[in-house]
Amino acid sequence: MYTSSLPLQEYRELNEKSASPPKQLPIADLVAGLDIRCGPIVKLCGTLESGPNYRATIMLVVKESEEKNGPTPKVTYNIGASTNAGTSANSGEFPGTEYHVEDGFHFWRFDVNLSLIDVEQRVQYYINGEGKFQFFIPAIEESMNVVSYSCNGFSLGVDPKDFKSQLWYDVLQNHDVQHYHVMLGGGDQIYADSIKLHSKELEKWMTEKNPMKKRHMIATEDTVRDFSTYYLNHYMAWFGKGFWEGKDGKTTLQSLYPVAMSTIPSVNIFDDHDIIDGFGSYHDSTMGQSIFKTVGNVAYKYYMLFQHHMSPEEKVHNSIEAEPSWILSKGNGPFMQQKNHSNYIRLGKEISMVGIDCRTERKLKEIVKTSTYDIIFKRLEQEIKKAPDVKHLLVMLGVPILYPRLVWLEWLLTSSILRPVRALAERGVVNKGLVNEFDGGVEVLDDLNDHWCSKNHKKERNLLLKRLLEFGASHGVRITILSGDVHLACIGRLKSKVHHHLHTHALKNQDPEELEQHNVDVLQNPHQDPRLIFNVTSSAIINTPPPDAMATLLNKRAGIHHYNKVTDEDILPIFLTNTDGSKRVNHQFLNKRNWSDLIIAKQSKYADKLSSEKTEWKLPGPQREEAKALLEEKGRVLNERHVKYPLFEDSLVTTIHVEDKTDDFDCNSALYEVLIPKIVGKYKIDNPGIKHLLEHEK
Repeated sequence: MYTSSLPLQEYRELNEKSASPPKQLPIADLVAGLDIRCGPIVKLCGTLESGPNYRATIMLVVKESEEKNGPTPKVTYNIGASTNAGTSANSGEFPGTEYHVEDGFHFWRFDVNLSLIDVEQRVQYYINGEGKFQFFIPAIEESMNVVSYSCNGFSLGVDPKDFKSQLWYDVLQNHDVQHYHVMLGGGDQIYADSIKLHSKELEKWMTEKNPMKKRHMIATEDTVRDFSTYYLNHYMAWFGKGFWEGKDGKTTLQSLYPVAMSTIPSVNIFDDHDIIDGFGSYHDSTMGQSIFKTVGNVAYKYYMLFQHHMSPEEKVHNSIEAEPSWILSKGNGPFMQQKNHSNYIRLGKEISMVGIDCRTERKLKEIVKTSTYDIIFKRLEQEIKKAPDVKHLLVMLGVPILYPRLVWLEWLLTSSILRPVRALAERGVVNKGLVNEFDGGVEVLDDLNDHWCSKNHKKERNLLLKRLLEFGASHGVRITILSGDVHLACIGRLKSKVHHHLHTHALKNQDPEELEQHNVDVLQNPHQDPRLIFNVTSSAIINTPPPDAMATLLNKRAGIHHYNKVTDEDILPIFLTNTDGSKRVNHQFLNKRNWSDLIIAKQSKYADKLSSEKTEWKLPGPQREEAKALLEEKGRVLNERHVKYPLFEDSLVTTIHVEDKTDDFDCNSALYEVLIPKIVGKYKIDNPGIKHLLEHEK
């Protein structure tokens, strides 16, 4: 455990105070004569790229003073062992670059270049000598303690007053006990759907009733300026102060989100709400219209400015030499005129991550181009070969890929049966909210089209899973997928199949005894299962969860699916109890706000247990003391749904933190845990015919 150094009482007071948000954006006091409108925000760029190096950036957005000759921002720092809060071994200044200027706002990026040593270090930094901030970097032999979160904002229809407390206080409380070195934003770090309320230019296009006129409306300089003003000010309000205004003047103040960004370095990918709801999942004819394309391209600019600390006009934006973490596509996306910007970063010694950009190239029937997948996997090959210590690869996908199929609902919403209802909705005779404002399609259809399991993406999904399976097995690296988007918690799982009816089995060259031994291995030695992949879906840290009826529907649709003859897919039955300790019926999906963390076991709360000669094995499940007895109930031990996982020193202790009460300012969240083992050994796996891929495999 670490010595407490964070002002938790101050954060607790901010949490309670934010429950009564102001009606207008609050403007903070000057810091050392600077009118800072956003920041500081720390972004992780890379570690162990050349020796023990650590790279990050710190961003500030400073409002120009009326005299236009105010002080220039400088960021100085002290660094020392994290256990010595009052002392530092070294000090210096991070060099700054003004990388963008707009409407009197100056964007500054400060380059952090440090070295990892044999102990964890605390970096305390100051803006022009004031405002003490800090973050932590791991020891050279450590892996990073990771936060994973998504859906960090409210949809337009949500009334924020129903959610008084901030889960970001829960993150900061846990950070005080065991320092987090990075937080991975899995998409929707900002909800930009309110552009529909604040942009006159977009309103003209949305309200045009003549389809031909609408299709041929051209984005002008005024359109670009209008969109730019919205995204610039919306980002500064949300990333700067945690302030958001929705419909009918409803506001929220999530003031602890900017605090978290100043003290835990982040790595982000983006999803549709960082742009506008459903971007990429409407018909290509809608996506290709000038106005809608411009929404995407302007949103992309501010995504880069605020979430990646760079301008699209800079060399660092499109150069792997200037920014080694980038994985860049060959060409531009069809609607966003930019390259796919995926990224690879090593998270300390034994963990790496790859964030796959699933928006820039997205179309109705394609998420990422095949050529881009080839570039991503080639880069992974190069990186993992250079880093034999890596045991876990975290793959960031905004939308869960191991998730129930809802193809039947897609069919219903697009069938001729509903055509008359859609027509009435477009005319406002029945609830107009049934159709979206962009192309008259059924409102929830864009959400279904977003899913990897939709009919439009099933082939691409199965091919990506095939490549991940083969890559992880051949390199001895455990793949864990991190996702968000769906506003509830669940953990999907891919694993080797447990075979039934052994004497009549269809697999060639497999006798019953071999299959029986295979079943024993799958259940008793999951660390040797090369097909074991978890998809941790943690969503939302702020947005409202879906109703119980939706979680029940998903639960009924989530049986065991056969990826192929030797690989099964299911959802972990991990939620045996509610957050208050009472028994649950739905063990697979918990529709409450949540976030997750992933910590290598030897750095976790289990570190002391690892010295025992006997390895502990645990079933995934709730961590409340009164709930643990349920884990050993009959029917939960060693069958194809209920598998124990080992607590090795390099197991990844993965915990979903679920909110109990939305008005609990102390954030007493409930914990649900699974131990993710590394792969022991390297394997060449056989993938017999995979549905939707048969023609590809020939």
